[in-house]
Amino acid sequence: MPAFGSFALLVALALSGYNLLAGAVALRQLATGRRGGISPEKLAETARRAGIASFFATACAAFALVWAAFTNDFSVAYILEHSNRALPWAYKFAALWSGQEGSLLLWAFLLSAYGFVLRVRHKVDVKLTAYASTILAGIQVFFLLLVNVAATPFSLTTGAIPPDGNGLNPLLQYPEMVIHPPMLYLGYVGFSVPFAFALGALMMRYPGEKWIHITRRWTMVTWLFLTVGIFLGMHWAYNVLGWGGYWGWDPVENASLMPWLTGTAFLHSVMMQEKRGMMKSWNVWLIFSTFMLAILGTLLTRSGLVSSVHAFAQSAIGTWFWVFLVITLAVCTFVYIRNRDHLKTDHKLESLVSRESSFLFNNLVLLAACFTVLWGTLFPVLSEYVQGNRVTVSAPFYNRVAVPIGAFLLFLTGIGPLLAWRSTSMRSIRKNFVAPAIAALVVAIAIIPLGVHPWTIFTTDEQGAFYAWITFAMAAFVLTAIFAEFFRGAKVIQGKSGQNLLTSMVELTRRNTRRYGGYIVHFGIVLIFIGFAGQAFNQSHEQTMNYKQSFMLGPYRVECLDYSQDSNPNYDTEFAMLNVYRGDRLVTKLAPELRVYAVNQQPSTIVANHATLAWDLYVIYAGKDPATGQPVIKAFLNPLVSWIWIGLIVTILGTAIALAPNLSAALVAQRHRATVPAEAVPAGRAGD
Repeated sequence: MPAFGSFALLVALALSGYNLLAGAVALRQLATGRRGGISPEKLAETARRAGIASFFATACAAFALVWAAFTNDFSVAYILEHSNRALPWAYKFAALWSGQEGSLLLWAFLLSAYGFVLRVRHKVDVKLTAYASTILAGIQVFFLLLVNVAATPFSLTTGAIPPDGNGLNPLLQYPEMVIHPPMLYLGYVGFSVPFAFALGALMMRYPGEKWIHITRRWTMVTWLFLTVGIFLGMHWAYNVLGWGGYWGWDPVENASLMPWLTGTAFLHSVMMQEKRGMMKSWNVWLIFSTFMLAILGTLLTRSGLVSSVHAFAQSAIGTWFWVFLVITLAVCTFVYIRNRDHLKTDHKLESLVSRESSFLFNNLVLLAACFTVLWGTLFPVLSEYVQGNRVTVSAPFYNRVAVPIGAFLLFLTGIGPLLAWRSTSMRSIRKNFVAPAIAALVVAIAIIPLGVHPWTIFTTDEQGAFYAWITFAMAAFVLTAIFAEFFRGAKVIQGKSGQNLLTSMVELTRRNTRRYGGYIVHFGIVLIFIGFAGQAFNQSHEQTMNYKQSFMLGPYRVECLDYSQDSNPNYDTEFAMLNVYRGDRLVTKLAPELRVYAVNQQPSTIVANHATLAWDLYVIYAGKDPATGQPVIKAFLNPLVSWIWIGLIVTILGTAIALAPNLSAALVAQRHRATVPAEAVPAGRAGD
């Protein structure tokens, strides 16, 4: 099987190389009008088919590596390092992306899968798709070179083959880690497609905005995958790392956030190009930057450039990525300079009080956040290069900048739907802003007695409470604005059709899925921000506990019922059995664990969490006190965390709606005719 996998990778590289070279020659001949022995159309078709075939070759290589994991083939060095016999089957499958070589193979496989779909659907626009296919082939050649030369997943074990492997990293032995990395990679890799279309459209000086329409669904699906991947990573960190939080501004976390920020900016700004033909150069560079940030994120994870619990070991593979990034930037710059006159527009921003200006400010805020994260992530590397010593940037730096930026972004989320294109009249402003402003004011006042105080801005240690106060008020503003948009549109439909308000809202959404699905996405983002705001009020307690000892944390009393240990072939575990009371009522039983994996003696924390809409009671078994032999229990009371995960679900739903086709005008008319009572039809026309 290792020989089969290696051969499949070589075939995939040859096919992708042919796709790149033959595609480039065919496109050059079509552009210049020069024809060789084979017509450029036939040459382009053979290139397309080679690209399709490369998908099957790469899939065979990925299958070979997974098969080696399932059959415990420790003759493959990668399987020896990342699997063992007692590893559950789901984690054997996850071994594909648990190490550097396998994760690069996954990158290549997913890219070939995206390319397969693109090439099969080439009739959407044959020439533009040919350009995009050739550019994707160039990216594919790079990653296939990596797995064939620099990081081969099928290298054989030297010396005698051990009877068992070293096992999977304990931190990765958690159900979400079977889903989180593929989702993240689907996001990273997926941005290659809109990047390829944008670069191809610029190369061929593609007329109009059709390339944006073609790539809209590609970009939205990719953005959704990356969003889900980021939040699954947050949920994993919250439940496995055992530090009570979900986002620590870790460099690899930041690496996934940066392309998400620029990708979000791109999704908003292309609306201005579609509606008004504005920001063409801006949009091209946004998608170029998003792709390059995805590559940078892959570089940070694999080069050892930054220290992270998520990163792979330090290696020389970073040089490959730097070279690829430089080549990509050079190509993008050259193509842009050569064709920048094609991106000129006759339209300009007419008013600061308009929907265009809200999108522009939204972009600027997102890019400011991206630059902050990029600067903080690379600052240790830059400081070591300039000063000779590495200066680490910690969470307080990011929070001081990112939290105010996030609050302003939340405000822009609310005002965008209330503004008109081109210019908004004062009458419209007064009409649309009154209800959201009143809602924000009411909430801002109402939460003060609950301990959310705005004057904490003057207290350095408690500024989080001030930003929480701002967030709750802005959330009320945005939610009211979103509801008002649905209500106004639904009332119009209700007046014409006689349907109830809820049914009218559903039909309104189906008539313009992109617009109202986007509002639902904004609703989900608001819920996520509400969940983030709760972090300002976290509480914690740590105590050595014996039988029947207890402590209070918020409204809960946590009592130690017993503590014990257990073993299975994969790991040994110590755990405490805790009763949780609220007053005299038993609320739940919790059993936090500390596992030590047999194959490598590495520990892993298994958190016990009682989650409600108001707060999470988050409990960790921190080991035994050396002096007493009694368990050490650390507990956190984290308010509103559940709203983060609920917000993600709403965001997924909104994106799915935005991707759905609109209800056709003919079907709408048919439905309305069906709602007209039979008596209303004139007698003479009843039989027509």
